[in-house]
Amino acid sequence: MTPIWKQTATPEQLTSLCEGTAVAHLGIIFTEIGASDITAELTVDTRTKQPFGVLHGGVSAALAETVANAGALLLCEPNQIAVGMELNISHLKSIKEGEKAIARAFPLKVGREVQVWQIETKDEQGNLCAISRLSVKVLDKR
Repeated sequence: MTPIWKQTATPEQLTSLCEGTAVAHLGIIFTEIGASDITAELTVDTRTKQPFGVLHGGVSAALAETVANAGALLLCEPNQIAVGMELNISHLKSIKEGEKAIARAFPLKVGREVQVWQIETKDEQGNLCAISRLSVKVLDKR
């Protein structure tokens, strides 16, 4: 399958781009860029859990938005950026402390000004733990 991306990057480059940000603070790392999808993960630990020892819902949302927005950026022209407009997330199953949350994003709609992405977050066993949709606006860099 021919890659859909307009820009190229490695998972390591995307992870490095996020140094010194909330993304790095939460321990989100990019792990794979496929022909039409992108994957990132984090470990449920003291930075990312809620008091009951499972992945915090807000952190799950941050993971989903991060991976989809990175994919959206790779679909932009070099003189453009993508910014989130709306995130919808349904939490289906908890992920326990010490386990990884793995989020895979793929585009549902790619337009000149708006993109819509679906994100599936799973645990290490492959169980679907959250399903999300992110709408992004494509803007010219200032």
